[in-house]
Amino acid sequence: MILTNLFKKQWILGCIAGAGMLTAGTGQASAVELDLFKTLSVDSVFGNECGDACGDTCGDTCTSTGCGSLFGGGDSGIDVGGWIQAGGQSDRETRFDLNFNDNNSRLVLNQSWLYAEKVADGSSGTDFGFRIDAMYGSDADDTQAFGNPAGSWDFDNGFDHGIYGFAIPQLYAEVASGDWSVKIGHFYTLVGYEVVTAPGNFFYSHAYTMFNNEPFTHTGALATYSASDNVDIYGGWTSGWDTGFDRLNGGSSFLGGASVGLGDNVTATAIITAGDLGLRGEGWSSSLVLDVVLTDDLNYVFQMDTVNTDAGGDAQLAINQYLFYTINDKLSAGLRGEWWKTTNFNSNTSGDFLSDNSQSVGICEVTAGLNIKPLLETDCNGNTSGDWLTIRPEVRHDWSTGGDFIDGEAQINYTTFGTDVIITF
Repeated sequence: MILTNLFKKQWILGCIAGAGMLTAGTGQASAVELDLFKTLSVDSVFGNECGDACGDTCGDTCTSTGCGSLFGGGDSGIDVGGWIQAGGQSDRETRFDLNFNDNNSRLVLNQSWLYAEKVADGSSGTDFGFRIDAMYGSDADDTQAFGNPAGSWDFDNGFDHGIYGFAIPQLYAEVASGDWSVKIGHFYTLVGYEVVTAPGNFFYSHAYTMFNNEPFTHTGALATYSASDNVDIYGGWTSGWDTGFDRLNGGSSFLGGASVGLGDNVTATAIITAGDLGLRGEGWSSSLVLDVVLTDDLNYVFQMDTVNTDAGGDAQLAINQYLFYTINDKLSAGLRGEWWKTTNFNSNTSGDFLSDNSQSVGICEVTAGLNIKPLLETDCNGNTSGDWLTIRPEVRHDWSTGGDFIDGEAQINYTTFGTDVIITF
């Protein structure tokens, strides 16, 4: 275990150093960077190994990486961590680059992510918390507050450098008391199933639904009421879709819904946005997600999203289905099937979509992939944990029906192969 942890720690520090060299566009680290990494002892950053003294010395802070966590933590209630995600995919046959991993036939640093948070716990009275996320990588332009006016927060504000850039997707304060909690600031959306953060998804690639039918972030205030162990109710105000401490065209909208446990094995989550969505105009969106545990090893997810706004008659409907099977502790298999239909949606600003605002198109995709966790650790109590390394190979086929694309092809029909590696810390 000690050798495995040491290997992990040296690997992560090496990856961070390599990311810094990649950012600088040089093959050498600066003298300052080298001095920094020389002064960082492994134990001072990651904590000591538990060894035989876990129970007496570590107490509740004993983890699979030792007594404590990255950058300390312990009893302070503040959690600091992150991940590094890098990957690549084969060429697409059509210029339809409306997903996060849209750099063909090259290895890219998708996300180099750091966060710090303290969760507000209202179980014993009033408590306060916060969270901040900052990232660098090729996903930055899809993670920034692009629903802002240009030059506001992290959007079109000197944060981009070629295919790479910086983003600050979350910065909020939280207060909780009893069954209530409220976030105020810049936070991730509740809408949909797939998320921006790489470790939160099974697949490397994203669904069209996630990219086109859903916001990624909001700025505003969001309240959560835990009505029971199985029911959470959400409601709040936001300044539209994908905004960061600003709003576009007077954006002002409702974000809310509920998550309900239907027995022991089914959870239904329904979320809506309505009002002036800013970048997407006046209108509404809805998302329904059913998460069904079929067996101990088999999980099924159904999702349906709809969007209807006055931005050029923008109307979209999508149905996604997922199936996940746990083969063993180190290997899981997943399947995603998607049908996405859009009417009168034009995205010429991206240069990759429909040729005019009078078109309608249906797009389908099927993705099959694996989650491989080759290195597992055992904590001081003999429990298996330490999913810090994940490899996600996948094969995906996309095809369309109807619609004229800017590149002159009436339909798309292609297969791509991709894989990425995620290291969490």
